[in-house]
Amino acid sequence: MQVPSPEGAEPLDDVGVGPHPQPWPDDPRLDPELLRTGDRRNVADRYRYWRVEAIVADLDGQRHDFAVAIENWRHDLNIGTVVRTANAFLAREVIIVGKRRWNRRGAMVTDRYQHLRHVASAADLADYAGEAGYAIVAIDNLPGAVALETFALPRHALLLFGQEGTGLTPEARAVATAVCSIAQYGSTRSINAGVAAGIAMHAWIRQHAEPPAH
Repeated sequence: MQVPSPEGAEPLDDVGVGPHPQPWPDDPRLDPELLRTGDRRNVADRYRYWRVEAIVADLDGQRHDFAVAIENWRHDLNIGTVVRTANAFLAREVIIVGKRRWNRRGAMVTDRYQHLRHVASAADLADYAGEAGYAIVAIDNLPGAVALETFALPRHALLLFGQEGTGLTPEARAVATAVCSIAQYGSTRSINAGVAAGIAMHAWIRQHAEPPAH
């Protein structure tokens, strides 16, 4: 049973719906507090009034086979954007490489629904990728990089991104099985790291995913 916009629930001016009309549905996935006060979260309509744990469990049955990793040495604000985009494209997990703490503001609370993992170094990332069956594909505009637009991304790809400005560290480049660049046509040398991550994730989606059923 799904409760996208229940009849009688008052839509709000900003985001979400108001209190659910009585009687409430008998569904263990639903949160009584949200039913009582309304659901103003930034979630898809099909998840209105659902508990966080129920949403994560439902997503876990649909996640794609790719993962995302991003280096974290300078608390880059783009990390939150990467997490939010990974949630939108239903990545299996997001791996933070380097410092454990990261700025969550850009994630817009989507980190509650996305599996996150931390590794201390690029070498640790390579070890984990081997255990999990990922092929590491780094994304950076480096000499000798292969054009992402023509590259066949592995189904079990781990897309690796560096920090804004500095790009990937030499250690990160060394553990990648391939390095891909994103075609650019203007005067700037590079694009925003969060934007690059979104482009790369969508490239994987175009090659391996079916259109969403909802």
